[in-house]
Amino acid sequence: MPATIHIVDDDVSFRTSTGRLLQACGYAVVLHESAPELLARLPTDAGSRCILLDIRMPGLGGLELQARLNELGSPLPIVFLTGHGDISTAVQVIKAGAEDLLTKPVAKETLLAAIERALARGRARQEEDDRLEGLRRLVSGLTPRERQVFERVARGDLNKQIAYELGTTERTIKAHRHNLMEKLRAGSLAELVLIAERLGLLGEHAAAVRPRPSE
Repeated sequence: MPATIHIVDDDVSFRTSTGRLLQACGYAVVLHESAPELLARLPTDAGSRCILLDIRMPGLGGLELQARLNELGSPLPIVFLTGHGDISTAVQVIKAGAEDLLTKPVAKETLLAAIERALARGRARQEEDDRLEGLRRLVSGLTPRERQVFERVARGDLNKQIAYELGTTERTIKAHRHNLMEKLRAGSLAELVLIAERLGLLGEHAAAVRPRPSE
């Protein structure tokens, strides 16, 4: 499947010519004459997709669309195109997560290089999202008690502390710990902590957690 480039630009001539260029280079292209049109057909995954976005458009402009996409949690990487580029705007869009800001007219090689960087970032984000979803599925397979033990082990509590808090024995906690590590496919305490950290389960304890020696 070819990568899909969403071109959002109110200039029909530029939109059409750029679309033809990218199709000739092997990309699939979807043309949007306005920001609302993109929002109405917004893809939900970042895999092999990116947006070429004009900054100045009637109504909802490129900067406002970028902010809206960030609010929606859209994973699609953005390459901005503008005929009125300046340093402050470039800094603003890059800080907000854009891949690049290119000034029209843009050379073919420069455009293609920016698109490939954006696509690479989109694929990396999609792969990370897939890995996190896989971890969430593994955690969802824990029993309620295993989940309690998992969270406490990950934040650095000792077996005896967990046993006291949960009203059981250290031997039982060790059994739960063994089972949950198998279910989460964690080969060490450090891996267990990393899983909890990546899923945001440690909260304010995340920065302070340090794996302890095996108990």
